[in-house]
Amino acid sequence: MMSSTVRAAELLKTHRESIDRLDAILFNTLGERFSHTRAVGKLKAENDLPASDPSREAEQMFRLETISKSSGLDPTFAKKILAFIIDEVVTQHKSINRNQ
Repeated sequence: MMSSTVRAAELLKTHRESIDRLDAILFNTLGERFSHTRAVGKLKAENDLPASDPSREAEQMFRLETISKSSGLDPTFAKKILAFIIDEVVTQHKSINRNQ
């Protein structure tokens, strides 16, 4: 019979492997997302469009809130993450615009 400490260590290892795999998925997905947002930033700069789109950002916040609720993620936490991402996107768009 396996001791509870050994069993706990095995379960911990399994959870950590899943976390590591999911972290890789998250960061690869963010990389792909930012590739698209950089393309959007270039398009905006080339067409004299503003770096920020408050209407789109509000739509995204609402959409993410709905997704987070259905996935069991705290909507307040999800909004914080999206706000952080949007801030970075706008910063990148402004930088792209300055360098055009």
